[in-house]
Amino acid sequence: MAVRPLRNVLLIVADQWRGDCLSALGHPCARTPNLDALASEGTLFRRHYGQASPCGPARASLLTGMYLQNHRSVANGTPLDARHTNLALEARRFGHAPALFGYTDTSPDPRGRDPGDPALRSYEGVMAGFDPVCSLTESIEPWAEHLRARGYLVPEPARAIYRAAEPFGPAAYRAEDSDTAFLADRLIGWLKGGEGKPWFALAAFIRPHPPWVAPAPYHDLIDPATTPPAARAVDWTAEGKQHPWLAWHLARQKTDCWMEGEAVDPRVLDAATLARLRATYHGLIAELDTQIGRIIDHLRQTGALDDTLVIVTSDHGEMLGEHWMLGKSGYFDEAYHVPLIIRDPDRLGGGVIDAFTEHVDLMPTILDWLDGTSPTHPPAQCDGRSLAPLLSGAVPADWRSHAHWEFDFRDVIGGETERALGLRPGQCVLNVLRGERYKYVHFAALPPLFFDLAEDPGQFRDLAADPAHAALVRDHAQALLSWRMENDERVLANTLLTADGVFSRGETRGPDMPKGAESPL
Repeated sequence: MAVRPLRNVLLIVADQWRGDCLSALGHPCARTPNLDALASEGTLFRRHYGQASPCGPARASLLTGMYLQNHRSVANGTPLDARHTNLALEARRFGHAPALFGYTDTSPDPRGRDPGDPALRSYEGVMAGFDPVCSLTESIEPWAEHLRARGYLVPEPARAIYRAAEPFGPAAYRAEDSDTAFLADRLIGWLKGGEGKPWFALAAFIRPHPPWVAPAPYHDLIDPATTPPAARAVDWTAEGKQHPWLAWHLARQKTDCWMEGEAVDPRVLDAATLARLRATYHGLIAELDTQIGRIIDHLRQTGALDDTLVIVTSDHGEMLGEHWMLGKSGYFDEAYHVPLIIRDPDRLGGGVIDAFTEHVDLMPTILDWLDGTSPTHPPAQCDGRSLAPLLSGAVPADWRSHAHWEFDFRDVIGGETERALGLRPGQCVLNVLRGERYKYVHFAALPPLFFDLAEDPGQFRDLAADPAHAALVRDHAQALLSWRMENDERVLANTLLTADGVFSRGETRGPDMPKGAESPL
């Protein structure tokens, strides 16, 4: 299959970047001039959602084009079935050798491997098809080696470099030597070495994922007093009354990765400390914006930007104190709503898109770009649709009216979740159907939730048991069931063996909800 000369792809994936944290969207603490400029040239998707959480499942959906219900890599460490193709393998069909800067958090399929294979000792594997030019996992090598070469005294373990000298103080390293700058430097150096040849690069930055420690001047770029207060109930016990899963999660929630070396208990997080955490989070976003700007400037200066599809997004979001939560668990929008900016040199000026888009759409979109002719049929496993029409500002009449995500909360090793909530492993899952006005959350074996987002945008009042909303709850439950049935794994479903041989038919992806199912009150 031929490749149009110099048809390049740059896919930038941040980690834990909330979808509202762009100054182009009016966030008071966002300092993202470079992404704002990129969005003004390309297309900004205001309602883009990831399919799963945490990192491993989220990236599996993004890079396979599959919903969690189909790829079944439900947690960090759950193997991704080797039978699935992915974006990198498909790009190789077009003559590209996709380069990886950062990580994919892909847990390899253990079947066919020796039990002693070191690849089976970590969830941080590399997805098949990617060439790891600069692998940067939680061990932070080779960044630590870079720091040593710059004269830093890197502690043991190396991750202790994230510990600030004082609470909420700046990082011990300079901004030009940060993990974010390091990865951007490696990508730019690689681009300089391959000028004149078509290329494909995935740059997976760890930021703004915790630990929330930022180098100067980003550590105090944002005044904590200017950060919007978190939307949450009066205390965590009141918050937990909304649902049994939420009560259980809040009661056990504690982590030491938000400020490296110091445990943070979200249940007792006072407003001032939370404001400082939120300010540092936005400082890390500003730092990443600066480094993305350097990369885009290099492409512009070399002329490569005119031949490069640029996509910037994140794997999942961050609760950031909302509902007394840190991290990305559960069903609230903040954990799944992520930025998406696409600059397609063939379709500039797409504007702002309000239609619901999803991570499963990115693989079909990129394959369309690589094909360079008419829209191509993505692999049968893909659950999404190409965003190419939306990049021209036109939303197809049958485009989805909802976003969907899934969260699996089973505890494979200890079974703590199952014992606490009286569930079997397969029952530890929730599905979300999120529309313009209403949001329905279905648990496999726990009560559902239903929110009127127009009246209750913070999602504090569950209406699932309200008789006045019974018909709407029923309609959404039925729509979610129909959506799941339509989106069951279909790789061979449209293939028949006949007397004339193998017959296969591509499947057109259609709307996700029957018309009228979301009628207003």
